[in-house]
Amino acid sequence: MSAAGFQLDRPAPGTLRASGVLSFETAAAALQAIGAALAGEPVARLDLAGISRSDSAGLACVLAAQAEARRLGRPLGVENMPEGMRALAQVCEVDVLVG
Repeated sequence: MSAAGFQLDRPAPGTLRASGVLSFETAAAALQAIGAALAGEPVARLDLAGISRSDSAGLACVLAAQAEARRLGRPLGVENMPEGMRALAQVCEVDVLVG
C-alpha cells in the first residue's frame, strides 16, 4: 500500500512495516491504509524503522492507529520509532502511549 511517499507492507505475520514520509501530506492516507490492514489479518506490531521524515501529524497517525487497534481488541506495539517522533511524543507527553 502506498500513498505519495508513504508505504506500508507486511514483512511477517502480525507486523506492519511503514516506510517513507509520515507527515501532514501523507497522514490521512497512511491512517486509512493502516486501518484497512488492522481490519484484516491480526497485527501486533507497527515497525517505523523505514520512516525517513515525520511531524506531529505522523505522531497523531500512530496514536490513532493504536486507538483503532484497541477498539478492535488488538493491542498494537510500536517499534523503531524515529528519534524525532520520539522526541515530539515526549514533548507532547504522549510517549507513554506509544511505548
